Amino acid sequence: MTLVEDLMVKASEYLPQDKMSSIKEAYLFAEAAHEGQVRKSGEPFIEHPLNTALYLADLKLDSTALSAALLHDVMEDCDVPFDELSERFGNDVARLVDGVTKLTKTELQMDGTGPKLSANTDSGAQAATIRKMLMTMAEDIRVVLIKLADRLHNMRTLKALPADRRIAIAQETLDIYAPLAHRLGIWEIKWLLEDLAFQHLNPQKYRELSRLLSTKRGEREEYVKRVIELLQSELDAAGIVAEVTGRPKHFYSIYKKMQAYQSQNKEVGEIYDLFALRVLVTEVKDCYAALGTVHNRWRPLPGQFDDYIANPKDNLYQSLHTAILCEDASPVEVQIRTHEMHRLAEYGVAAHWLYKEGQPEDQRFEEKMTWLRQILEWQRDVSGAEEFVESFKTDIFQNQVFVYTPKGELKELPAGATPLDFAFRIHTDIGYRCIGGKVNGRLVPLNHRLQNGDTVEIMTSKTVRGPSLDWLNANLGYVRTASARAKVRQWFNKQARRVNIQRGHDIFVKQLRRLNTDLDDLDVAKSMNMDSTDEFLAALGSGVITTTQVVNKLASQEVKPQEERLVALPSTGPGSGVTVLGVGDLLTRMAQCCNPIRGDKIAGYITRSRGVTVHRSTCPNVVNEKEAERLIDVGWGQTQTLYPVRIRIEAWDRVGLLRDITSLVSDERVNIASCISEEFEDNSVISLTVYTDGINQLGRLFSKLEGVEGVAHVSRATS
Repeated sequence: MTLVEDLMVKASEYLPQDKMSSIKEAYLFAEAAHEGQVRKSGEPFIEHPLNTALYLADLKLDSTALSAALLHDVMEDCDVPFDELSERFGNDVARLVDGVTKLTKTELQMDGTGPKLSANTDSGAQAATIRKMLMTMAEDIRVVLIKLADRLHNMRTLKALPADRRIAIAQETLDIYAPLAHRLGIWEIKWLLEDLAFQHLNPQKYRELSRLLSTKRGEREEYVKRVIELLQSELDAAGIVAEVTGRPKHFYSIYKKMQAYQSQNKEVGEIYDLFALRVLVTEVKDCYAALGTVHNRWRPLPGQFDDYIANPKDNLYQSLHTAILCEDASPVEVQIRTHEMHRLAEYGVAAHWLYKEGQPEDQRFEEKMTWLRQILEWQRDVSGAEEFVESFKTDIFQNQVFVYTPKGELKELPAGATPLDFAFRIHTDIGYRCIGGKVNGRLVPLNHRLQNGDTVEIMTSKTVRGPSLDWLNANLGYVRTASARAKVRQWFNKQARRVNIQRGHDIFVKQLRRLNTDLDDLDVAKSMNMDSTDEFLAALGSGVITTTQVVNKLASQEVKPQEERLVALPSTGPGSGVTVLGVGDLLTRMAQCCNPIRGDKIAGYITRSRGVTVHRSTCPNVVNEKEAERLIDVGWGQTQTLYPVRIRIEAWDRVGLLRDITSLVSDERVNIASCISEEFEDNSVISLTVYTDGINQLGRLFSKLEGVEGVAHVSRATS
C-alpha cells in the first residue's frame, strides 16, 4: 500500500465521504508542485507532506488540517501564493499553511519585533518564524499540530543532514516542540520527539543507556509481569473490571530519572520505577475503587499521590497517580484512569477536537485553551523574536504552580516563581510599585518561591517607586519569568542614557574591585559585540546585560591558538588547564603570590627548578621582573579545574555569622580550604580560602555572600 493510499484509508475511517475529495485534490496539487524535488535523504519530496498528514490522521484531525498538512510546504518551497491556495482550497486551509510557513527575509525586515531583528542569521530567522507560529496558534491550534507532525517526520529523517544542522534542529526540538506537545497533552508525539532529539544530542549516552537497559530487560519484564498478575487478580477479586498493563518509560525519561538518582548512588539495576503500571477502567468511580484496592494490597509511598481527576491539568490530562512499595520492596508507579481519559492522555487537545465535521463546538475545549491565549497576550509586550521565544520557553514550558489572589482568583505561574513574578502577572504597575509580599498571611522576601495553593498578597508603594536593578540579578532570584524580566528592563530602558552609563560604570568598577581582576571596559564591550564603551555601559546600567553575563562571556571564551605549537602541559595538581606557547612537556604550577584563576590575564615565569610558574599579568613579581627572557606566553586551556582564592568578608559581628557564611558556601558546592576570623569591636573580618572553577562562579558566590545578614563588603584578597 502506498503512502497516499494509507492516508486515504485512515481518513475514511472517521471522516464523511464527501470530505475525502478535498484531501485527494490537495494531494494532487502538492504532488504537481513538488514534482522533481528531492529531500536530503534522497526520497521524493512529496513523501514528507504525506507522512505529516499520516501523523495527523492518526490523531483523527479534520479534512481542513489534513489538506493543509499536504500543502504545508508549497508556499515556502514552490512559491505558491496565498491567494491561489485560498481560491483553490478555501481561506482556512490557506491560513493554516501560512501559519507553518517560514518567514521570508522581506517579512523578517518588516516584522514588528524591533529594528535589530537579525534576518540574515539562522537563529534570528528561526526565532521569528517560531514566534509567528506561536502567535497564530492562539487563533487556531491546528497550526501547531501540523508543525508538530512536520517536525516529527523531520526528526525521523535527520541523519541525512550535516552534523551541525542535526544538533541545532535536535536542540530546538527538545527546547520548543517536545515541551509544546507536552503542554498540549499529546504524549505520543512528546516522547517520540524527546527520544529522537536525545539520540542526536547525546549519542554516546543514548548507546550506553540502550546497552544498560538491554542487560536487565529480561529481569525487569519478569518483575513487571509478576506485579501485573498480582494486581489483576486483586482487582478481579474486588469485582472491578479493569485492564492492567505495564508502561515502560522512554529513553529520555529514563535518562532524566537516572540523573535524579545519581545523588542517591543508585545503579540502573536498582531503579524499578523505570516503568509504571497503568490501570484502565470504565467509570470514574471505578478509578477510586481501584486506588483503594492498590493501597490495600501495597503500602503507598508518602507524598506520591496526585488526583488529576478532581484537579485536571491545564492540558486536559486526567488520572490518579500513586507510588507503592511493591514486591521485593521496590517502588512502582501506578496510574489509574478511564478509557476516555487514556485517549485524552495520549492525544491531548487533538482528542477533544474543536473542528470535527458536523459536530458543535466543544465549550470545555474552549475554556481549557484560555490559558494559552492569556499567556500569549502577556508575551506580546516582549520585544524581539529571540527574546519572545526564550520568554515562551521559560513562562510556559516549565512546570507550573497554581496560586490564589486574596479574592480567590487562580493564577498560573512557572515553578520557582516569586511574589514579584506574581505582581507583574497581575499588572505591570503593581510590579513597579511592589515593596513587599505576603504568602498565606505571612511576610516573605520578594525572592520567596511560591508553592501550589499559596495565597499571595502584594504590598505596593503609593507612588511609582520603580524596580531595583537587583531584580535582574539571576543569582539573587527575584524574578523567574522572562515576561517580568522584560518589564523590568523596559523600565530601565526608559531612563536617561547618561544615568544608565554612569550606573553601568559604577557597577563595572565595583565588580572589578570586588574580583580584583584586570579587565578593560573596551575589551569587554567588544567581546559583548558592542560598538563602543558607552553602549556597553548603558546596556549594563539599564539591565539589558548583567555583570554575571559579562563574566560568564569572558570566562567561556575559548583560547584560540595562534600557532600549531600550542600544547597543554600537566601540572602538580589534577590538571592546571594552562597552555604554554612553544614549550614541550614542562611542569607548571600556580604562583602563590597572586593566585591566578581562569579568566585572569596571565603570564608564565620559567623557574630554575620548578618548571613554569603561572602569575597574573599584573603581579608585581612579573611587572618588575628584570630578566625578560624568563617570561613566557601562557593562556587558559580547555581543562576545568579548581583554583584557590582568598576572599575577604567584612561584616557586623553577630551570633551565627560564621555559620551562615560557611553554610551558604557549602550550599553553592564550593569547597573551603581555610577560614580565619578576626574581631574588631563590633566588626568582624573573615578570610576564606575557597576552591572555585573560575571568575563566573566566584562572582555568583559574591552575590550570594552579600545577601547574608550583617555582611557589609565582600572582595577578593590580593594575596
